[in-house]
Amino acid sequence: MTRTAVLICPGRGTYNKAELGYLHRHHADKAALFAGFDAQRKDAGQEEVTALDGATRFSVSKYSRGDIASPLIYASALADAQSLAEDIDVVAVTGNSMGWYIGLAAAGALSAADGFKVVNTMGTLMQQQLIGGQLVYPFTGPEWQNSPHRKTELLDLAAEINVREGHDLGLSIDLGGMLVLAGNEAGLKAFEAAVPVLNGRFPMRLANHAAFHTVLQAPVAAEGRKQLGAELFQQPEVPMIDGRGQIWWPGATDTQALADYTLGHQVVKPYDFTRAVQNAACEFAPDLFIVTGPGTTLGGAVALSLVQCGWQGMTGKPAFKARQAEAPLLISMGDEVQRSLVTG
Repeated sequence: MTRTAVLICPGRGTYNKAELGYLHRHHADKAALFAGFDAQRKDAGQEEVTALDGATRFSVSKYSRGDIASPLIYASALADAQSLAEDIDVVAVTGNSMGWYIGLAAAGALSAADGFKVVNTMGTLMQQQLIGGQLVYPFTGPEWQNSPHRKTELLDLAAEINVREGHDLGLSIDLGGMLVLAGNEAGLKAFEAAVPVLNGRFPMRLANHAAFHTVLQAPVAAEGRKQLGAELFQQPEVPMIDGRGQIWWPGATDTQALADYTLGHQVVKPYDFTRAVQNAACEFAPDLFIVTGPGTTLGGAVALSLVQCGWQGMTGKPAFKARQAEAPLLISMGDEVQRSLVTG
């Protein structure tokens, strides 16, 4: 019996110490795929992806860099997408932030090689320029109670800081129950000083992350458009949901518009991952939401996004956990046990 699934690809920050060796552990059968990626890296004078994955030591300062993390995450996620069991019918693809690029390849709108080219180019440009930074701050309660009022307060605070002289701050990603804010150092520090510390962790700065999805990335977007042509993009084989919640349909996609969005709006405007997940749920009503590896951190944002729209009657953490225990709805391929539920 076929199981329908929305495939969700992760973004930066998901290849960490525990993920070192991910390609070698799970995808020893995909040497030809990785050889192509390694060749692109070698031609650019960069360390090969398989060498990075096969290293004996992990350091945050190195592996959080855009030119290192991005290609590793792409290779891991795309290989996972190609490893699904035969009874899985992917009815739509989406992703978080950089996961949009991976989703393009998983959906067939970019070839595997061209998807890698896009990810490696953009990740390298981000790292070379490293404009601004990002932080994460939650607005939901411990039982995942949605708090639109608190969310509005935090966004209003960011907007107020943004108009101060010398301060840049704004929404980068709407991430389930979290706000990812981005800006310059003055803007980030002002926000950190204005909000209470939660759980001893938040507000949490993200290492080696630039001010993604804000106007500060305009120079990166412009350079990306110079280096990456619209001819790389083609009709997707399955529907794709972007960072606005918009659906790109097979056979009806304007590939120039897709290139313009990917290398324009998507880089310099806020990314609404919450809406992407909710629209995927409501439009396609899948049996499963499958989050590719590496890592498992995106699963929480998917769960919170579903709870916030009351998907299948789930209105909080207890209801979601009960649903998962009964029959898993959300599968994280970065989790060894869950992975076995959807791989061949």
